Amino acid sequence: MSSSKTSNLAVPVEKIRYNEKGLVPAIAQDHLDGTVLMMAWMNQESLQKTIETEETWYRSRSRQELWHMGATSGHIQKVRSLRYDCDSDALLITIEQIGDVACHKGERSCFHQVDGAKKVPPADTLSEVYRVIRDRQANPSETSYTCQLLAGGDNIILKKIGEESAEVVMACKDDDSNAIASEVADLFYHTLVALAHHNVDIRDVYRHLQSRR
Repeated sequence: MSSSKTSNLAVPVEKIRYNEKGLVPAIAQDHLDGTVLMMAWMNQESLQKTIETEETWYRSRSRQELWHMGATSGHIQKVRSLRYDCDSDALLITIEQIGDVACHKGERSCFHQVDGAKKVPPADTLSEVYRVIRDRQANPSETSYTCQLLAGGDNIILKKIGEESAEVVMACKDDDSNAIASEVADLFYHTLVALAHHNVDIRDVYRHLQSRR
């Protein structure tokens, strides 16, 4: 049986190329900002249960049994989509991570180590820029343009958004693709500053966009 409740989960489990132990690597990725959260193994049975329940089930190599992600911790993974690669021997699972913790060490992502130090794993460009803005907010510097905007509050930030919006309009009227891209980038940046100033998480913006798809 390879059917599913939604076409996003329509993976032909019998056509996946499992290794000699009957396993296939499965990468879990955040559905909002694209962060890679973890890698685990699935077999045909766990993949089928993942499709049927729309929550992730993996195969433990050490315990030789299936395990339901988050069954004890509450940090379940709700599956938004399933894909398999061009060779049919790897899975990419787009998930909503409940509790925002995928790693058994309490971190958001298992991929949080760089040269032995803990670091936040990369996400999409807007999320990365927003993260830098929040860092400037927490660690102000007199020479930082972002900090100057935040210090000025709405009077300065909203004025800049108005100016950048007008420049986007003018670039579009001139039909200048490079200028349009540049001015939209400026508008995005100043809008992210406004989000940070009002303590609105960019992931909440993503959630609204997702709900309108």
